[in-house]
Amino acid sequence: MSNTLSPPNNIGVTSVDQTKMKFIKKLTWLISGGMFLDGFVLGTIGMVMPAITKDLALSLTWQGLIGSGALIGVFFGSLLGGWLSDRIGRRPIFTLNLILFLIGSVAQFFVSDAVSLFLIRVLMGIAIGMEYSVGWALLAEFSPAKIRGKLLVIQEGGWFLGYMAAYVVGYILTVKYTMHWNFIMGLSLIPTVILLILRHGTPESPRWLMSKNRTAEALEISTKYMEAEEQRDALKQLPTAAERHYGFSALFTARNIKSTVFMSIFFLCAITPYFAIGSFIPMVMEKLGFKDGFTGGLFLNIFSIVGVIFAALLIEKLGRRKLSIPSFYIQALAFLLIGLFGSASATLVMVCFLAFYFFTTIPQAITGVYPGEIFPTEVRSIGSGFVAAMSRVGAALGTFVMPMGIESFGVNTMVYLAAAVCLLGAVVTQLMAPETTGKTLSETVDHARSDATI
Repeated sequence: MSNTLSPPNNIGVTSVDQTKMKFIKKLTWLISGGMFLDGFVLGTIGMVMPAITKDLALSLTWQGLIGSGALIGVFFGSLLGGWLSDRIGRRPIFTLNLILFLIGSVAQFFVSDAVSLFLIRVLMGIAIGMEYSVGWALLAEFSPAKIRGKLLVIQEGGWFLGYMAAYVVGYILTVKYTMHWNFIMGLSLIPTVILLILRHGTPESPRWLMSKNRTAEALEISTKYMEAEEQRDALKQLPTAAERHYGFSALFTARNIKSTVFMSIFFLCAITPYFAIGSFIPMVMEKLGFKDGFTGGLFLNIFSIVGVIFAALLIEKLGRRKLSIPSFYIQALAFLLIGLFGSASATLVMVCFLAFYFFTTIPQAITGVYPGEIFPTEVRSIGSGFVAAMSRVGAALGTFVMPMGIESFGVNTMVYLAAAVCLLGAVVTQLMAPETTGKTLSETVDHARSDATI
């Protein structure tokens, strides 16, 4: 049998297109639901940490370990999930990570000591990391080229919605009703069970099936769920040798190293300043007139969601590069202005802070777009998982280095450093980012290996 197949031509276009678009929309919401769950799990811990600290008499060390447990898990889960997804398929990992969520959610109802809680949070983080590595790849491999960027940005918005939901629910149940922290953390069980049920029956990626030489299955699934152009492109996927299994070393071959380097730096520069800015949140929120932390935090979360909507509306019109590059430059300018003139004008600090918070959301949203587009099928999940792991390095740097740097070197020095990180992101994106808008995945992978048009 030939490795390149063609879709049948005797299908009613209107009914098929409606059926396929219904599936694509469902898949988008299912993956957005996973991102919602991720944001909810990561957001809940901040709201209940004071109660946990008091109840379990936590030392500062244990507070740090439990607070960062999920981030540690994300680092390893992204790597493991990516490796498994490319080796055994997208569909099994798409379910396995929710089973891990389910186990962790139930366990959170009953945990009563610091060590167990830390281990459970690491497990939840592993599940989150798996979601990153498989979700981006699966959605990219099914999506029509003309709306792929928009769909991948939308699912990133699920994270911010989940984080905001955790923020609101956590506040209401801790302040208004004083629910026990076990119950609040265990609430992740509800969206987990819903998603586990709804994800039942999700098909395997035809592109992955073709890479494993399972052409009959790929043809059947692609005919049912993919539009003609994407089906033709998926069925051109060449199989890898049966004895060949790609590992992380494949990301650093001549074929993939450019994409790996670009996406790792892109992620680090998109994530690091976002977490670093937490050092300035109380001051700026006070200047904005938010006297309590809850209202100010809610305002910033809504601001982030608006940024995701902005990116989703414009990504297919302007393209990935024209959205990402100016966003990085504007962030760098905002930090530079704060460093130069911030001490003389509280209003300027407020304006620059809000500009940063809006524009930083755009490259963060696009972090869910590029990995699925520029890595080839055989390492798409491994690549997505690897760069997601790099984002956790950025989160750790922003969270821990910025406060220590302020104490050791002063606010201005660290503000200039944040500006330099954003500037690095702008320059690297301008030099290395391909423009993948409207291209099939075969075209985006080929284009990612060539020089970007500057």
